[in-house]
Amino acid sequence: MPLVPYALTRPFLFGLDPEHAHELTLDAIAKLQNTPLQCLWSGARVADPVTLAGLRFPNRIGLAAGLDKNGRCIDGLGAMGFGFIEVGTVTPKGQPGNDKPRMFRLPEAQALINRLGFNNEGLASFVANVQRARSFRQAGGILGLNIGKNAATPIESAADDYLLGLHGVFPHADYITVNISSPNTKNLRALQSDEALDALLSRLQSAKLQLQSQSSRKVPMFVKIAPDLEEDQVGVIARTLTANGIDGVIATNTTIARDKVQGLAHAGETGGLSGTPVFEASNRVIRLLRAALPAGYPIIGAGGVMSGADARAKIEAGADLVQVYTGLIYKGPALVTECARALARR
Repeated sequence: MPLVPYALTRPFLFGLDPEHAHELTLDAIAKLQNTPLQCLWSGARVADPVTLAGLRFPNRIGLAAGLDKNGRCIDGLGAMGFGFIEVGTVTPKGQPGNDKPRMFRLPEAQALINRLGFNNEGLASFVANVQRARSFRQAGGILGLNIGKNAATPIESAADDYLLGLHGVFPHADYITVNISSPNTKNLRALQSDEALDALLSRLQSAKLQLQSQSSRKVPMFVKIAPDLEEDQVGVIARTLTANGIDGVIATNTTIARDKVQGLAHAGETGGLSGTPVFEASNRVIRLLRAALPAGYPIIGAGGVMSGADARAKIEAGADLVQVYTGLIYKGPALVTECARALARR
């Protein structure tokens, strides 16, 4: 268990602007990771190994992309007991993201709204940070690197950015995630349509296979999709993933729906809604994917996990692994152990 209970630090952090609290926390983790003071938030990793997409995950609980966009805190976050960590989204060039304020808490709903917009330092800085990480992977942790496109890149040229990202992160990733589902980059979700998705994934898979042949290492590639999809859209995505040999899918990103938070402060802010309100929507997409995909096809479930019971529900919906993000902000590092234990008992 963490040396300092999160219940003592949360009131201070929740008294700050959400993005300031986020950056303050990451700065502290970055400075203190791999030092004795890491015990302030660390927790023992639950052993519940599972092999998926050719990778051996120490347990089924991971950190979703978006929390550590620049890959600065891999070892420190890994010390919370995660079996796998996904960092990014990284774009080829650094970019500031959208105007502030751009992150909002909805505590009554255990939710966040963000419209950060892939703010990050760019591929070169990201890769340098990933290369500096050591203890998490030395202990068997799996690292996913999440790639996206720059806001200034026209949607017609999006594949060029994803190819740059793929080539940049390939030597350093245990798996790569293609993020086509953030609602905070203009037109990005249009890449989920059948023809656009097929064209993008065809180029990426071809490039990945070439990189694999040159390096003699296999790196699975996943695609992260939105919860705001109709059943027929999910079916098209499932067919396109398998047709292009993509190794797995992450379901889901944040939602643009507001039906679960109507009347709450900040509910009208634009951006992606995460936390408890997206839980059922993501589970619906997971169930649809499991029904549409071949048996054993890897699915990582994400969206609204606030407890061990929530993590089990993702697995029961059809996921193989589970990611958390907003739950970590509301519940603290102990959530990682709670979820991993719940799935290990299952």
